[in-house]
Amino acid sequence: MNWAEIAVKTTTPGIEIVNGFLMAHGVNSVMIEDAADFKNFLEDTTVYWDYVDEKLMEMTHCDTKVKFYLPDTPQGHETLAQIQSDIVRLQDECEIDLGELSIEIGYKEQEEWETAWQKYYHPIVISNRLVIVPEWEKYDLLPGQKELRLNPGMAFGTGGHNTTRLCLSILDEQMPEEIEILDMGCGSGILSIAALLLGAKKVTAVDIDQLATKIARENADLNGIDPASLDIICGNVLKDEALADSLAAHPVDMILANIVADVIIGMAPLFLRCLKKGGRLIVSGIITERAEEVLSVLRATGFTVTEQKEDNGWCAACLTA
Repeated sequence: MNWAEIAVKTTTPGIEIVNGFLMAHGVNSVMIEDAADFKNFLEDTTVYWDYVDEKLMEMTHCDTKVKFYLPDTPQGHETLAQIQSDIVRLQDECEIDLGELSIEIGYKEQEEWETAWQKYYHPIVISNRLVIVPEWEKYDLLPGQKELRLNPGMAFGTGGHNTTRLCLSILDEQMPEEIEILDMGCGSGILSIAALLLGAKKVTAVDIDQLATKIARENADLNGIDPASLDIICGNVLKDEALADSLAAHPVDMILANIVADVIIGMAPLFLRCLKKGGRLIVSGIITERAEEVLSVLRATGFTVTEQKEDNGWCAACLTA
C-alpha cells in the first residue's frame, strides 16, 4: 500500500489545537516539527552536547508542522478532502493564532495525489432512488433510479465517506418533495444536488471555502440543475452576522449540515433561526464519541432527535424544531 505524508503548517501554540482537529477526523498518530521545542531541547542544561549534526541544527529554523500519514485508498483520499474542507473553519473557532494552516503533501506530486483517488471512485448506490456516478464513469440505471453525476475535485463529498452516505440515506428517507432546503457546508454540492434530484423545490448552499462553492456550481451544471433552484454562497455564517441574518430571514423546511461536531455546536442557535417550526435538521460528520455531546446541545437549543444512525465510528441524526 502506498502512503502519503501530510503536513499542516501552524504555530507552536496551535499544535495542540491542530492535533485535536486531526483526531476528530480519525487521525490518531502525528509527528511534530517545532523549532521552539527543538531549541528548548538543545538548551537543556542537564545535557552536555559535544556534537550536534548539522542537519539537526537546521531544525532550529524549521516551520512548525503537524505531520501524519494517509493511505492511498478511497478512505484516505476522503479523509484528506474532509480535512482540507474543514480546516478553513478552524481559525474562526479559536482565539489562538494558528498560523497558515496550509497543507503540504509529500511522497507524491500534489497534482498526482489530487487525481490518484479517481481510480477508486466508482458508482455508489445510495438507495433505490439515488446513485452517485463519477463524471468519467458510465452506469446503467434501474427503473426509478436517479443519477447524480459528480466530479468532487478537492472539495469534500463523493458519497464514499461514511458521513456523506449517512446524510444522503437520511435525506432520502426523510425528504418530502417541493420543500426548501439550506445546505450548510456544502463542499462538492453533493447534498444540495441530491436534494434537488429527489424533489426539493429550492436549495441554498453555503460554504466558507471559495474553491468548494466553485466546484459545487460546476457539479450542479454537470447535472443540469436550474441555477434558479440553487443559490450557492461563499461565506462564514459564524462570523458574518449580515449573512446569518439574511439566511434566518427566510426560514426553510430542512437544513443539511455535514460538517464537524464543533461547528454544528456553534451553529445550533442559527439552525433554529433558519428552520421553520416543525422543520427538520439533518446533521452528520460527528464521530460517535462526541455524538451525545452534540445532540445534547441541539436538544437544549430546542430540537428533538427523531432518528440517529451510526456507521464505522461516525454518527448522523435527524431532528425536528
